[in-house]
Amino acid sequence: MTKPTKDKTSTRRRFLKVAGASAAAAVAAPTIVSAQGPISMRWQSTWPSKDIFHEYALDYAKKVNDMTGGDLKIEVLPAGAVVPAFGLLDAVSSGTLDGGHGVLVYHYGKQTALALWGSGPGFAMDANMLLSWHRYGGGKELLAKLYESIGANVVSFPYGPMPTQPFGWFKKPIAKADDIKGLKYRTVGISIDVFTAMGAAVNALPGGEIVSAMDRGLLDAAEFNNATSDRVLGFPDVSKVCMLQSYHQNAEQFEIMFNKDKYAALPEKMRAIISNAVDAASADMSWKAVDRYSKDYAEMQTKDNVKFYKTPDAILKQQLEVYDEVVKKKSAENPLFKEILQSQLAFAKRTTQWEQDTVVSRKMAYDHYWGANGAAKKI
Repeated sequence: MTKPTKDKTSTRRRFLKVAGASAAAAVAAPTIVSAQGPISMRWQSTWPSKDIFHEYALDYAKKVNDMTGGDLKIEVLPAGAVVPAFGLLDAVSSGTLDGGHGVLVYHYGKQTALALWGSGPGFAMDANMLLSWHRYGGGKELLAKLYESIGANVVSFPYGPMPTQPFGWFKKPIAKADDIKGLKYRTVGISIDVFTAMGAAVNALPGGEIVSAMDRGLLDAAEFNNATSDRVLGFPDVSKVCMLQSYHQNAEQFEIMFNKDKYAALPEKMRAIISNAVDAASADMSWKAVDRYSKDYAEMQTKDNVKFYKTPDAILKQQLEVYDEVVKKKSAENPLFKEILQSQLAFAKRTTQWEQDTVVSRKMAYDHYWGANGAAKKI
């Protein structure tokens, strides 16, 4: 057998050396990626850990964590863990927190127009329709413009349509508008201006502080949000009267917020997952709310001896009238408020006309099945 020449031997050695180096690089590459580890983000909600709202924040974080396969890990802390509930915007904007979960009306003191995302009657829209305006009617662009106007370094995702919120918890049923005058009452957003104009002495407290304030007599009455939150926060322990239906927060939603720089630094694929997880969490939240709120509404009547009353129409009508005067004043003072208001009005006129004309009355169906002679008894 002929021995390889020196040149052939050298060529073979060079080939094996290059091939070995390439194989080593191929093995080493995944090790480098793995060494980088997952991206971690520290968030805070504006809710106590026991509130279902904090649960919604955890639900969203889990969706993102699961959908990224653990490449992004969001940890959500309860209100007050890093900053007070009303300090969330500043903390996320500055980078003290990477993100957070709350509501836009909590930033009312920064820019009054933020309250138009949920603090008011929604011009006959429900919360889902208001989210439709945000996504498809120009609201998304207006919110970005608004945050830029106050120097907020954040990316905002409104989501999670909330059902109409109760008028609130009182010492006795509210029968007429005069009953509101002089009451020490908790609310937020433009509702502060509305109920102040209706004669109440308003105090804007975070959710976790309301019940203790009522217990100590610092508040005569208060509203928060829904049967489940109200029950777990302890409202039935300090009041047995809850007034249902109100226009002060008829169409509100939550807000998922990221620090803008940290969000922009994420891979494009991860940002896409975050955005789509918002939509998934929005639907899931609304379905969970129907189940949980209805259960707690029933149990507060049977187990907690709470009496629920419908807010009289005369008070509801006055809320609308006062709200109109408040937004006229805000529009005159704030051009951006006026621009957002006009955008909402135009969208609401078109969409509520469509809804009123096409959606059949569920009240008639309810009476048919569950009224005095309900058909369900015969089925």
